Amino acid sequence: MFDGVCNLCNASINFIIDRDKKNIFKFAALQSDSGRRILEKFGLDVNDFHSVILVEDEKYYTRSSAALRILKDLGSFWQILYGFIIFPPPVRDFFYNILSSNRYKLFGKKDSCRIPTPELKKKFL
Repeated sequence: MFDGVCNLCNASINFIIDRDKKNIFKFAALQSDSGRRILEKFGLDVNDFHSVILVEDEKYYTRSSAALRILKDLGSFWQILYGFIIFPPPVRDFFYNILSSNRYKLFGKKDSCRIPTPELKKKFL
């Protein structure tokens, strides 16, 4: 799940879609009905859009843990970056939080969530 109005987040989703050769990932904007239901299911704040969230096998991962797990599943060069998982989450998330807190200033935002094209619709919840 991702912040649907964030340009950086939308670019990241495009990046993942282009490299997801095994069709592993499904997406939902945190602001969408599907996103809200998943946030509520895990007892997460439905108004906090500062983290990417990955759900795997009824567990969820946030911030750098989610991002690194996604990269691991993309294969090739990207899975090498999963090695950063050896650093404790507070260290990794320190850098994640700096980017997250400044993403609108650096990359801008849209007025509404992304609407997938008909061919990509099956990748969104």
